Amino acid sequence: MSRRLIAVTALVLTAAALTACSGSSAPESTSGSDNSASSDFGLVTDGTLTVATEGTYRPFSFHDDGGSGELTGFDVEIIQAVADKLDLEVKFEETQWDAIFAGLDAGRFDVIANQVTINDEREAAYLFSAPYTVSPGVIVVADDDDSITSFADLDGKTTAQSLTSNWNDLAVESGAKVQGVEGWAQAVTLLRQGRVDATINDKLTFLDYEKTDGPTGLKIAAETEDAGKQAFVFTKDKQSLVDAVDGALDELRADGTLAEISKKYFGADVTE
Repeated sequence: MSRRLIAVTALVLTAAALTACSGSSAPESTSGSDNSASSDFGLVTDGTLTVATEGTYRPFSFHDDGGSGELTGFDVEIIQAVADKLDLEVKFEETQWDAIFAGLDAGRFDVIANQVTINDEREAAYLFSAPYTVSPGVIVVADDDDSITSFADLDGKTTAQSLTSNWNDLAVESGAKVQGVEGWAQAVTLLRQGRVDATINDKLTFLDYEKTDGPTGLKIAAETEDAGKQAFVFTKDKQSLVDAVDGALDELRADGTLAEISKKYFGADVTE
């Protein structure tokens, strides 16, 4: 065989080898595109959803005192379910409420999961997911009291309220006489003792109380027409992540997961 033929043959074999290598790399590139999906979200750590939560806000975000000490709660379980749908790991960063938005702004977290209520001021500064908690205000009375069935019926009645809360304002607007208290625990104590006629608070607060301490001998007499809505919070540059989270919430709502988690903590579906 001539040297020229040997050289041509070597070139052909080399080209074939390069073609084979090029073909075998295609699947690796395709599998890598799965990871690039999370890269599009602009996560603090690729493949991991970094979640800010208080860890001291029962029943939404707290440590199990049954022995494990693990972080759990309504918000914790829902954001974990969302992350599972998105094939992301979850890293929780426990943060005091006063610092939680500053940490989000500084890029330490991808999202806040801590029962943040949607309002105009926050919407001007942040992106919100679709709401995963919907909770109206309610009038709570003794379960044998049928004299109060609406907010108009509070006129002349005595309610127990924290004087700095919006529920106090609603009680006053409804014509109630207000006895000031430090919080929910004191309000329901006075109500159960028959020293006040009612108290106004968030429905979630009552459902958690009834689920944890019930039967309490109390009931919901009326609800506000407007409900507070809570959602996950993101910085303004995270629209693609918000869209993905909303898609996951839609799936979790459709397959019953949101309702299941809600009933576990509140005995009712408070997610819509």
